[in-house]
Amino acid sequence: MPLTTYNNVSVPAFMYGTAWKKEATTQLVQQAVAAGFTAIDTANQLIHYQEALVGEALLVLAQQGVTRDRLFLQTKFTSTNGQDHRTPYDASADLTTQVMQSFDSSLAHLHTDYLDSYVLHGPYQRQGLGAADREVWAAIEGLYRSGKTKMIGISNVTAEQLAQLCAEAAVKPMMVQNRCYAALGWDKEVREICRAHNIIYQGFSLLTANQGIFAEPAIRAIAKRLGAGLAQVVFRFAMQVGMLPLTGTTNPQHMKEDLQAEQFTLTEEDLRVIETIGM
Repeated sequence: MPLTTYNNVSVPAFMYGTAWKKEATTQLVQQAVAAGFTAIDTANQLIHYQEALVGEALLVLAQQGVTRDRLFLQTKFTSTNGQDHRTPYDASADLTTQVMQSFDSSLAHLHTDYLDSYVLHGPYQRQGLGAADREVWAAIEGLYRSGKTKMIGISNVTAEQLAQLCAEAAVKPMMVQNRCYAALGWDKEVREICRAHNIIYQGFSLLTANQGIFAEPAIRAIAKRLGAGLAQVVFRFAMQVGMLPLTGTTNPQHMKEDLQAEQFTLTEEDLRVIETIGM
């Protein structure tokens, strides 16, 4: 079941993440789409992503008949403190210019004239929002108003920062993308703010950040009862509590299995068990 943002844009229920894929990015994006993924997440940040190689995959897919309108593309603006020397913008320019240059560069990398989702990769400071965050968000709001991106969002954000952004912004985020720890109630505070404001919560590192829970007898029992894999149980849990999960698997078989998580349903009791499992 696709999700719908408060501004009525439909979003696929599962997303393929391309961080740390390096030169394998092109092939992996093609494999993910072949497996059934229609939403792709990347960022204009050469330390961790190869956005241009995502674009190369999209060109190949287009030749195979997978047209742009069938895919959901999300990328990010990453500030200088998240980049090395290879910035996709003039690092000495003002922040608004940096956002515009990064966005235009992303469109060129991805061979498209619009984005489905454009995300601020993270606030400039660990607590609260500062002048830099406000200037960058205003620039991102401008891209949304111009119709160049269908939705906007923020990543790596605390509950306090998200509440502040929702209170201050002219256009609230439609997406939040956070690393999701079972030990913190699966980012419960941030998810509750998202629920209150009709924002889609995207959870990443659902498996890698939570390796410990896979040894838990309770999770193993649920998986066994359903004849499902442990990863499938976690992804299904995420979906049923209203999250949009990301997977970054490099295994074509796992890609298919992850998508099959939509085919079974966890009970209310299962959800309660998993909700508190790492706490």
